[in-house]
Formats: sequence, C-alpha cells, structure tokens
Amino acid sequence: MKSSKTTGAWVVMKFGGSSLATEELREAAASRVSEAVRGGNRVVVVASAIGRSPQAYATDTLLQLIPGLTSGPNTDLLLACGEIISAAVLAELLERRGIPARALAGGQAGIITDATHGDARVLSVDPRTILALLDSGVTAVVSGFQGVTDDGTVTTLGRGGSDLTAVALAKALNNAALEIYTDVPGVMTADPKRVTAAKTIENLTFEEATELSEHGANVMNDKAADLARVSKISYSVRSLRSGAGTSVEEVRSPEREHPVTGVAASPGYSFMHLVPEAAVLPGGWEQEAFRTLADARISIDCVNVNSAGLFFIVRDGDYERAQSRLERLPLAVRTRRGCAKISVVGAGMRGTPGVMYRAVRALSGAGVPIIHSTDSNITISLLVPGTLAAAAENALHDEFGLSSTAKMERSRMP
Repeated sequence: MKSSKTTGAWVVMKFGGSSLATEELREAAASRVSEAVRGGNRVVVVASAIGRSPQAYATDTLLQLIPGLTSGPNTDLLLACGEIISAAVLAELLERRGIPARALAGGQAGIITDATHGDARVLSVDPRTILALLDSGVTAVVSGFQGVTDDGTVTTLGRGGSDLTAVALAKALNNAALEIYTDVPGVMTADPKRVTAAKTIENLTFEEATELSEHGANVMNDKAADLARVSKISYSVRSLRSGAGTSVEEVRSPEREHPVTGVAASPGYSFMHLVPEAAVLPGGWEQEAFRTLADARISIDCVNVNSAGLFFIVRDGDYERAQSRLERLPLAVRTRRGCAKISVVGAGMRGTPGVMYRAVRALSGAGVPIIHSTDSNITISLLVPGTLAAAAENALHDEFGLSSTAKMERSRMP
C-alpha cells in the first residue's frame, strides 16, 4: 500500500555496519526510519554493509573470497555487494512495516565518481531518481560506500565511505538534516575500550570533528567530515538504541569553556629522522627527500623541517618502501618503529596558553616519553611508543578533565 506523498523536512539517516549486525539491530534501524517517515519527514536512508568480519556480508569478509585482491573494477564490484545486500534487506524490513521503500545501488542513486578504484572521489550527485521516489511516497534506501564513473563502472569510496555517501546526499538534497546512527552513544572524549572514563561529547564544531576523524577517533570518515565542514552541513552522531549522541555544527557551544574536547589515538606508525651526510648534499636537500617519497606515493605526517634535519612519520605498511628509497640518497636515515600518534583536539586551544605544557606534564607524570610532536591551532599530536599508547591517552584525558565538568576542568588550570 502506497503512503501519501510527504512534504515535511528532508532527513538523511545513515546506519553503520555494526548497527545493522543482528536481526534485532536491523529491526531497530527500521523502527527509527519508520518513526521519521510517519512523522511526515522525507527520508533517505544510507546503509553500510552488514556487520564486521567474520560476518558473511561484511566488507573484509568479501575481500577474503579472493586473497591478494588489488584495487580495480573487479574488486570494487565485489565489495559493493555488501552494501547492496544491506540496502535490500533494510528496504524489505520497511515494506513489512507498511513503509514503501526501494533499495538503490550508488549509481542508481545518482552518485558519480572519478575512476580511482578503492578510494574514489565523488564528483557529483544527481538526485532525480531519489526525488521521484519520494514524490511517489517511497523511501529511498541507498547502498553506501559506492558510486559509478561516467561510463557506469562501479567504484568504492574507501574505508568508511558510507559516511561520505550520506554527506554527499545531504548536500545534494538542499542540505538535508543528517543523522549518523552507530552502536555507540555518539562521539566520545576518547576510545572507551582504552579509556574507561570516556564520555559522550554533546557538541562539536566542524573543525573538531574533522580533526578527531583525521587523527584516529571513531567519529566518521575523515573525507566525509571535511565535506560536511566545507559545505556547512550540520549533522548528529547518535546511538541506534537510545537516540542520544553528539551534534556537529559550525559554532562552538558557549558553555564549553575548557580547551580540549577529545583525545584520539592512531597506532602503527614509524618515525623517521633524516640528515644529510657531511658535505655531500647542498642546501635544499629536503626537496630531494620529499620528491623521492612523493614519487613512491608514500604519505607522510607530522612533518618538521629545521636545522637538525627532516622529521616525519609514515604508516608501518609504508616503512620498508620509504627506508629502501631514502637509503639510495646520501642521507643518514634514523628510525624508530612501533609508535602511536596521540592527538588532543579542541577549538578552545586556539589562543589558550599552557596547553602544550599540560600535555607534556601529563605524559611525563605517566612515564611516557615523547618521541616527536607537531601542533596546529586546535590540535597537538604527540608520538609515543606504541606499547604506552593507552597510558598516554588516559593521562591526557585525565589532565584535561574530559570526564569531569567544565567547572572541575577550570580548577585544574595552572
């Protein structure tokens, strides 16, 4: 039975894979959508692949079907199946609740990308098919994580790409309200698996959400967070069960007075320090080192160039290639493996003195040595031994009072 045409608010509701992992969770997701539709909203749903490995339709499980797969059109077509299955299942659950629904692959939903398989960039979104469904009273359930090139070749958007699908659709639908549903109660001040005192952050700025995403926090896909920031699309990250969570918008909440909002950790880094061999390379040798890494398509982070040399970090998976290429140059290459990057993020850090002092004090008190550091207006990243990452997270979380009230936090200021 067709429902009447809806004319209410535009809402894009995205459901992550872990929030669709069981029959009970999928029913809960269908209930959320049903409630929004019956409330008069024009709803577009974005579905991630069901569950996590070793569940049958998870992305990593599909990858295991053909070991050693490399990026390409065949791989992308295989991986796109997980989200298509999820969208079809969720659409049928809605139909059984009396909500007419139609599952769409990314290309059917009008998502056009470039041809970079495995990490495609969204070029445009043509929402005409979605609009036609909504105008006829049918809820569109879109397969996340995928699109097509101009010639119809299926592409995927990289890890966490369903978030990017949701943001791109919200933008195409006149900046629709965007709700990201997960199995956790919003964005946390730290990873609760390692920091037991972590709590939900009630609100974040676009900058903070982007920085936390880029530095390892489980907020949302970093490209998606950045697109939301650039497009000024407010969104919320909510618990599927409770509906509570975190709102993300442009302006910082006035009642949040402490400088740090959250702590993020990213393991699996190697530290590299380069210096020229005596009297071998003229000035500007750093350019040759950067060119060598760029030609090898090796991404570097936490870069610092000064009279003592060139400092940066690379992912452990890129270390061997970086080492072998740099050793061909007349450089001394000093390295340290098994590192973790711990980042403290907060819009309130901008212009606030003493934040670096407090971070160093906290790690020193916890017996965690700092190998390297970089900072920006709202982020300080500290490289530490990977075995001490959890100790560093907890020390910083405690130092900046992230499990306490703003009043308690102010009392700790030196």
